[in-house]
Amino acid sequence: MTHDPVSMVVRRRVRAGHEAEFESLVSELVRLLTDWPGHRGTGVIRPLPGQMEYLMVVRFDDAEQAAAWETSPQRREWLSRLEPHITGEVSIEQQPGLEFWFTPPGSPVLMQPRRWKMVLVTLLALYPTSLLVSVLVGAALTGTALPLRALAQVLLIVPTMTYLVMPLATRVFQVWLRGE
Repeated sequence: MTHDPVSMVVRRRVRAGHEAEFESLVSELVRLLTDWPGHRGTGVIRPLPGQMEYLMVVRFDDAEQAAAWETSPQRREWLSRLEPHITGEVSIEQQPGLEFWFTPPGSPVLMQPRRWKMVLVTLLALYPTSLLVSVLVGAALTGTALPLRALAQVLLIVPTMTYLVMPLATRVFQVWLRGE
């Protein structure tokens, strides 16, 4: 089984008049998932006025942890309480890897933390990572042309930030990032 991140994209149509109950159950789902092993975050895109379809994106560390959630008794129990409040077919897609993050312009956007908070967390994560890589690469590539040293650093920093540092940083700061 692959160990790339997985995003589950779920579309649900809410029955007219059941919006408050649905919203309450979605809030409960977000709380349930917060403690789920491998959970990276949940986003909810609410429908435009006059529409009833919600879009939820649930991210996991890998497909194994997403599958564990899909087959869990907690999810089954939550779905049984959700059933009276939804109508139509449920659409669930799994998108492995980083594809979800590269959305085309004009696509619906998940509610993001404030930009200044994202900048601060990124700086807190990037500075020590780039310093460590600079020390290691700088010592190993002394005398190498600057463009090649910079390329070596970027080739180490980007995957390290993507797969190790930023998932950890967003998990550590998740409560602060969500708050106002």
